[in-house]
Amino acid sequence: MQNLLSDVVVVDLTRALAGPHAAMMLGDLGARVIKVETPSDGDDSRGWGPPFVEGESTYFLSANRNKESVTADLKSDDGRDFLTKLVGRADVLIENFRPGVLDRLGFSVERLHELNPGLVILSITGFGHDGPDGGRAGYDQIAQGEGGLMSVTGAVEPTKVGVPIADLLAGMYGAYGALAALHERSITGKGRVVRTSLLASVIGVHAFHGTKWTVAGELPERVGNHHAQIAPYGMYSTADDIVQVAVGSQGQWRTFAPIVGLDPDDERFAVNAERVAHRNELTAAIEAAFAHESADVWLERLAEKGIPAGKVRDFQQVYEWEQTLSQGLLVDVDHPTLGRIQLPGPPLRFDDQPYAGARESNLPPPQLGEHNESVRAWLDSQ
Repeated sequence: MQNLLSDVVVVDLTRALAGPHAAMMLGDLGARVIKVETPSDGDDSRGWGPPFVEGESTYFLSANRNKESVTADLKSDDGRDFLTKLVGRADVLIENFRPGVLDRLGFSVERLHELNPGLVILSITGFGHDGPDGGRAGYDQIAQGEGGLMSVTGAVEPTKVGVPIADLLAGMYGAYGALAALHERSITGKGRVVRTSLLASVIGVHAFHGTKWTVAGELPERVGNHHAQIAPYGMYSTADDIVQVAVGSQGQWRTFAPIVGLDPDDERFAVNAERVAHRNELTAAIEAAFAHESADVWLERLAEKGIPAGKVRDFQQVYEWEQTLSQGLLVDVDHPTLGRIQLPGPPLRFDDQPYAGARESNLPPPQLGEHNESVRAWLDSQ
C-alpha cells in the first residue's frame, strides 16, 4: 500500500504554486520528484514572505514537500545536457513556463518525445497554451477575476477567495490528468501532453453558477455568506457568535423550522424556491430566534435534530481540532534548517492508514540544490 507511485520519476520544472502543487501531489503518492531550480534564487516562492523562519519561506514550505532539489541553468549547455539526461529517465515532466519558453530552450514537445517517447508532459499555463490570450502570464488573483470567480464571491464588491484557489485547482487538475496519461501509457507505451490553466481550473469549478448562465440565461450574483440557490443555507448571528447552517432538503426544512419557531408551511418559506425568493425575511427570522442563545447551545440543539451546522474556525482552531488530527492531516518532517516541523499534509487516506498520503515518511521541502550530487550520481550510474 505504501508509495503507490514509487516507480514513477517526476521532473518538476515549475515555480510559484500551481505546478509545484501538482508535483507535490504526485510526491505525496510516492513518486520521486526532482525539482530543477535556477542556481541563483531557485523557485520564486523561496523569496515570498514574510513570514520567514530561519530564512525559510513558509510559502515555499507549503508546496514542496516530498521533493529533491537540483540546480541547473537551462540556458547553458551544461544545464541542457543535464535536463536531457533527466528527461530520459523520467516518467512525467511538469512545466508552467509561458507558452513558447520551453521550445526556445530547446525542449519542444517533439524534442522531449524524441528523448523519451513514454514521457507524460504536464503543461500548466495562465490562460491556455493557444487562443488570443494564450501568451498571457497568469497569476492567481488575476485568473480569479478573469474567470468570473470573484463576480460571485463576497457581499458587496467582487472578492477573491482567501487561498490562491486558481493555482491550487490548476495543480489538482494537472495531477489528475497526469495520472490518467500514465494509465494510458501503461497500455500504449506512449506518453502524451496534458494541458490545463488557471483560467480552465476556475471555469471548471463554476458548477451551478455556470449552468445558471449557460442554460437558464441568468447572470449569477454575489450573495455573501449565503447559498445562491438554497435557503436557509449560510451564516447566521447568535447571541455571542456566528454559526453556519445548511438546510439542504425539504425534510430538513420541516425539522429545522420548528426549532427556530417557524411554521414550515408558511407560504413564504414552504418550498425552497420561495425561501430563496424571501431569503432576507427568512434570515431575519432565524437570527431573531438565534439571538436568545449562544452559538454552542444552538450547535448542540441542531446536532441533536440532525441539521448540518458548524463553527467558523480560524487556522489555529483548525489545526488544534481533534477531528483534524484524527484524519492525519498534519505531517511531521525533519527539515535541515528548521528541525522538526509540522506541515499541512495530503488530503487522501488509503484503507486503514492512520495518516494521509501514500508514504510511510515524508520528505521536508528541500533546500536549494540540496540534492545536486545525489541526483547527478544517480544519472551517471546508468
